Amino acid sequence: MEVMRRETRGSPCESELTGATILCRCNHAISCLPSLYLWYFFFISLSLSLPSLAAVGFVSEDEYLEIQGITREQSGDYECSASNDVAAPVVRRVKVTVNYPPYISEAKGTGVPVGQKGTLQCEASAVPSAEFQWYKDDKRLMEGKKGVKVENRPFLSKLIFFNVSEHDYGNYTCVASNKLGHTNASITLFELNEPTSSTLLQGPGAVSEVSNGTSRRAGCAWLLSVLVLHLLLKF
Repeated sequence: MEVMRRETRGSPCESELTGATILCRCNHAISCLPSLYLWYFFFISLSLSLPSLAAVGFVSEDEYLEIQGITREQSGDYECSASNDVAAPVVRRVKVTVNYPPYISEAKGTGVPVGQKGTLQCEASAVPSAEFQWYKDDKRLMEGKKGVKVENRPFLSKLIFFNVSEHDYGNYTCVASNKLGHTNASITLFELNEPTSSTLLQGPGAVSEVSNGTSRRAGCAWLLSVLVLHLLLKF
């Protein structure tokens, strides 16, 4: 049995666009008799406490597997098993990759005090993997800028400030792109004031002391008023 292939142009059944129709063929050489074809799709199941490998099966008398409007979730490993009453089943597996343009799944602003290290993160899902670029005020931030580092991974980009200054605060734009498209998100680096010594002294105890002092003064004034009223009534 051959590796499953697309019939159109004979290209491998391994890379499709989102929304396309995929057609895979399970060629076999076990016998000239009709065969039963079992197709399996393997995926990671998150239904349990720990991720596990699961599979869903398709039974067909046809050697073709057609998926219309394929989605990102349908990418993964597919297996074809061809069998009949004469020979043992023949099994082959192929990986189907669904290509799609980037979409940014996480882009959060962060607050950093002056003089501290700060990091902006931009996470994007894409196949092929996205390439990242960072901008501020429509100017691209190039690798090697003093005090700033761009750290890129296949699905994550970090903009690292080693010593944040007042000039660094503001809005930044993360752009993620591949051959199918691009997207962007705005991320803010804002100033976070460090707690001062006076702020640290202000706590539940301090508030309690003020409240208790006020209560004691109010209690003394009330008692004094009662004594004066008593003396007036006596005379």
